Amino acid sequence: MILKNVVMEDCTNYCKTNMFLIFPHCTFKCDKECGMKLCQNSSLINLPNIEISTDNLVRKYINNSITHAIVCGGLEPFDSFDDLLELVEKLRTEYDCNDDIVVYTGYNKEEIVDKITKLKNFNNIVIKYGRFIPNQKPHLDPILKIYLASDNQYAEKL
Repeated sequence: MILKNVVMEDCTNYCKTNMFLIFPHCTFKCDKECGMKLCQNSSLINLPNIEISTDNLVRKYINNSITHAIVCGGLEPFDSFDDLLELVEKLRTEYDCNDDIVVYTGYNKEEIVDKITKLKNFNNIVIKYGRFIPNQKPHLDPILKIYLASDNQYAEKL
């Protein structure tokens, strides 16, 4: 799979200590809709891509006793859906790991229904939906237990 970075232990993107995966692609839909460059992650596009086998990544996760979830974010995980799905399938079926998998997306739920349907085949998947909209008051998301930047953003457990 192709990523921009792997943070082995992260405590900022979810209520559980997690492995944070930075996915490599995005259409920058938030910027396009607002008509201005506002993506906090836009500089990630300039990082070199890292190729890592999904098995190797999952083994690193499972062998780390500190982490209790995987968070997929960075640019846009749903723009690398085949890699995301492979990660979920391997973790659940080949490694029998049922830890939370959280996916941060700027897509609205109705834009990715086909992909959500595939992810619903697996337990403990959480998706944070919604584009960033500037000048919104942050709010505490009850599922992620962290603050999200825009009123339209929310998490849902599948």
